[in-house]
Amino acid sequence: MSRILVTPLSAVPNVIRTHKPSHLVTLLSPEHMIETPKGFREDRHLRLGVNDIVDIRAGENPPARAHIEALLAFTRSWPADDPILVHCWAGVSRSMAATYTILCDRLGPGSELAAAWAIRNRAPHAYPNALLVQYADELLDRQGRMIDAIKSIGAGEVVAEGTIVEFPLVGL
Repeated sequence: MSRILVTPLSAVPNVIRTHKPSHLVTLLSPEHMIETPKGFREDRHLRLGVNDIVDIRAGENPPARAHIEALLAFTRSWPADDPILVHCWAGVSRSMAATYTILCDRLGPGSELAAAWAIRNRAPHAYPNALLVQYADELLDRQGRMIDAIKSIGAGEVVAEGTIVEFPLVGL
C-alpha cells in the first residue's frame, strides 16, 4: 500500500531499515542537515534547509515558497510504489506541513479538511508549520482552504518528539 511515513530524525535509520522507503524528504535547519543515509540513492533524497519558524522576520532560514516548490516537484516524481519517508527534527511541525502538502496535492482540491483531520487523528502531536502550509495553499491554488483546515484541527499535544506515523494515500 502506498503511504507517507512521518518521523523524528532519531527514528530515520530504523524506519529506512524496516519500511524500505523509496524516497526521503529531510526538513532540517541548515546547520543540522544530514547526509544522505548510507545505501539510499542521493537522487531520491530531498534535503530542505529550513528552520521551524512561522514568521519570516523571526530568524534565519525561514520557510520559503521555494521550499514548497521543491517539495512538490520532488514528490510528484515519487511513483508511490513504495513508501516515502518525511522527517524533521521532532516529527511535529515541518514534516507534518510537508506531509499535509503531499496529501492535498495527491488527493486533489476539496481534500483539505479530510487531510487535516487525518493528520490530527493519526498524530495528536502534529502542529504543521503554518508558513509552509500558507505557501502550499498558494502554490496549489486552494484559496485559503488548506490554512483554514489546519487552523480547525488546533495546535495538538505538546511533545518533545513525535512518533512514527503512517498516512495511506487512500482511505484516509
